Amino acid sequence: MDSEVFRVLGEPRFGGILVVADHASNRVPEDINLHISPELLNQHIAIDIGVAGVAERMIRPGIAAYLANVSRLVCDLNRDRDGSGLLPEISDGHVVPGNVLCTQGRSSRIIRFFEPYHRRLAELLDAVPPALILSLHSFTPRLFTSDRPRPWQVGILYNQDDRAARIAIPLLEAEGLIVGDQEPYSGKLLNATMNRHAEAEGRPYLSVEVRQDLIADAAGQAVWAERLARICNRIALEMGE
Repeated sequence: MDSEVFRVLGEPRFGGILVVADHASNRVPEDINLHISPELLNQHIAIDIGVAGVAERMIRPGIAAYLANVSRLVCDLNRDRDGSGLLPEISDGHVVPGNVLCTQGRSSRIIRFFEPYHRRLAELLDAVPPALILSLHSFTPRLFTSDRPRPWQVGILYNQDDRAARIAIPLLEAEGLIVGDQEPYSGKLLNATMNRHAEAEGRPYLSVEVRQDLIADAAGQAVWAERLARICNRIALEMGE
C-alpha cells in the first residue's frame, strides 16, 4: 500500500531483504510551498539522485523496498524527530524559506510526514522481519559549498553495528571499486533511521551511499541494482550462518 509519505515495492518477506530509501523522492505536495527555484528539486538537496531507480530494479522474490514518497526538503526522514535538519531551512548553501515555520507549523509537518513514515516502517519490520535491511542513499561528487572532491564510488556507513559493513567493504573492493569506510560522512553522526529501526532492535543492516553520477541513468542503475542485490544476498547468508 502506498501513501503520500511512502511507497512499498514488491512483497516484503520473512528472512528476505528490505531496501529502505529515506530520500527516494523529490515530490512536494501541492499545498506546501517551499519558495525555492523549481530546478533545485532535481538536485541532491531535494532527492538522492538515482536511488529510486536502483531500488525499483532490485525488486524480485525475496527483495522488497520501502521508499519515501516526499522530498527531503519537505521533511528529512533520516533525522531524529527533534533534531536539526528535519525541516531544513538551509541545505548546501540554499535557503528554503518555506521551512521557516512556527511551532504549530513544524508540529503539523512532523505529524503528517515523519510519524507515519516511521510508524509504517516499524510495522513492516515487525510483521515480516528481514534477514538484512539495505539503507540506500546516494551522494553528490562534490558539495556546492565545498571544493573538496569525493573520490569514493560507494561509501559504507554504520554506527555501533558494523557486522554487515565488515563483510560488504571487501566484497565491493573486490569489484574494483573505491570504497569509503565511513565516507563521505560518518554513520556515527548521521544514521537516524537505522539507529531507530535497526541498531535499537538488533536488526542486521547495511547502509550504502552510491555516488550519484554512477546511478544517474538507467544503465548505471541496472548495474548497481544487480551488484547490491548480489552482495546483500551474500551478506544475509553469511550473517545467518
